[in-house]
Amino acid sequence: MSFFKKLKDKFVKGPDAEEEKNDQHQEEASEDVVEEDVTEEDGSLDGETEVDEEEKVSEVIDDFDDEEQTSEEASEEEIEEDTTEDEEESVKAEEEEDRTSIAAKFKMGLAKTRNSFSSKINDLVARYRTVDEDFFEELEEVLISADVGVTTVMEMIEELEMEVKRRNVQDTQKVKEIISEKLVEIYYGDDEAEEIEGLNENPDGLTIYLFVGVNGVGKTTTIGKLAHRLKSEGKNVTLAAGDTFRAGAIEQLEEWGNRVGVNVTKHNEGSDPAAVIYDGIQSAKSKKADVLICDTAGRLQNKVNLMNELTKVKRVIEREVPGAPHEVLLVLDATTGQNAMSQAKTFSEATDVSGIVLSKLDGTAKGGIVLAIRNELDIPVKLVGLGEKVTDLETFDAHAFVYGLFADMIDEYEEEETV
Repeated sequence: MSFFKKLKDKFVKGPDAEEEKNDQHQEEASEDVVEEDVTEEDGSLDGETEVDEEEKVSEVIDDFDDEEQTSEEASEEEIEEDTTEDEEESVKAEEEEDRTSIAAKFKMGLAKTRNSFSSKINDLVARYRTVDEDFFEELEEVLISADVGVTTVMEMIEELEMEVKRRNVQDTQKVKEIISEKLVEIYYGDDEAEEIEGLNENPDGLTIYLFVGVNGVGKTTTIGKLAHRLKSEGKNVTLAAGDTFRAGAIEQLEEWGNRVGVNVTKHNEGSDPAAVIYDGIQSAKSKKADVLICDTAGRLQNKVNLMNELTKVKRVIEREVPGAPHEVLLVLDATTGQNAMSQAKTFSEATDVSGIVLSKLDGTAKGGIVLAIRNELDIPVKLVGLGEKVTDLETFDAHAFVYGLFADMIDEYEEEETV
């Protein structure tokens, strides 16, 4: 099966799935009819056995009782089976709807990147009839222009050349698929998807997420969106306003707390951030909260002060909740491109960043920064902002990302295959 077809099957529920389900039901119904016919034939053979009149009457009565009991048991089993099947179908339907919803969000959120990236790839393919060295050189430029990163691009081009030779691909149209496949492979590397996707949680008590990032990247907004998402999942969430340096930061987080309906621990502007986080932990414990989300200052003017401040905050968290913070999430503005890479390097030196949150991914034509960060810094992208709404914060999925990036090509490809 082609990679484009796999992506379509994974994220978009098509008419084929319904037809396959109907065919399956028809086959099951036919099997039931065959079983009933066999049972009737067996019964007629039993009736032809020669026995005494009394034994025959007795057998008929016994058979009637057995059939009645069997019928009752069969009815109960059928009800149980039907209920189980209904539940399984309901779960599958919900999962399919979720996948479709995620695919739609990534497709919409990556519209700017896709329009730029897809048009350049299509132009390149249209100009070359065969896959040669010149083709790969121009493809290299296209990938770099999408902010995939020079190091990542060089690695990817090398793997693409090897794969094209291995599969003996001559048609440039076929290279589109291989590019999409390699983007996913490069993102995951040697890691399993389950290991790097989603946020870590504390199964034995309070989960703490520590947010870091420079001013203006959308850190506070992201915290508010995550709080809303976790609360909608039934979790008891509380916030700690640890960014005591930026004017208005405390009020902004408090406004998000009111909007989402979660408690916010705060001190006055200029207070010690570690003290705020300490009080936030005590408040979360007293309220039996499931999750505490901590905001921090985003000063980069003096890296030494930033490092000392974050180290102190982490030390307080580790002392109060062993094993915490369960995630240190660096928020980066996707529209800043390679500048986001330099921020990631700085914060990685200051603290142990476990995951990236890319805000404003819907606002850039250079969404390839996702791959550059993952490949060059070895830090997974945990969450992405795909719009302005409070529900537009999504768990990052490399397959959904690549689907959103190649959605138009996938549709065109299937049309070509059908013709």
